[in-house]
Amino acid sequence: MNIGEASKASKVSAKMIRYYEQIGLIPPADRTESGYRAYTQADVHRLHFIRRARDLGFSVAEITNLLGLWNDKSRQSADVKRLAQQHIAELDRRIESMLQMAETLKALIHCCAGDERPDCPILHTLEQPDDSNEEPKKRTGAVPRRPRGAALAKRS
Repeated sequence: MNIGEASKASKVSAKMIRYYEQIGLIPPADRTESGYRAYTQADVHRLHFIRRARDLGFSVAEITNLLGLWNDKSRQSADVKRLAQQHIAELDRRIESMLQMAETLKALIHCCAGDERPDCPILHTLEQPDDSNEEPKKRTGAVPRRPRGAALAKRS
């Protein structure tokens, strides 16, 4: 099947399918004589697995690990469980961080009159220097970034 059909069957956009191939999350698709990508039912099954993992918030690196475990028939389910537990701990940490941000914003909003005057405690607070001696917390997103060129080096 072509990329459009694989996209429809897996519910993964064609753009993401090409990206997953580029970063090595899925193997390079076979090509037809005219150069079009050709996908099998197994490819669609793998794409569906990846989409479900993304829906649960797993990063590309975590999905790589999950795919490795999925393909390893000698694996122990404890390994999969451990990875899921680590993921939920990270989600809990991020939820707590967002709740703290929301509470801070609520307090700032409460202090702001929200009228025609230019004085704004929200902006005043944002402009204040950080007096703490703590190192800035590492900001993480859903997808840890790979060093530039890592995908290119992998294809060589």
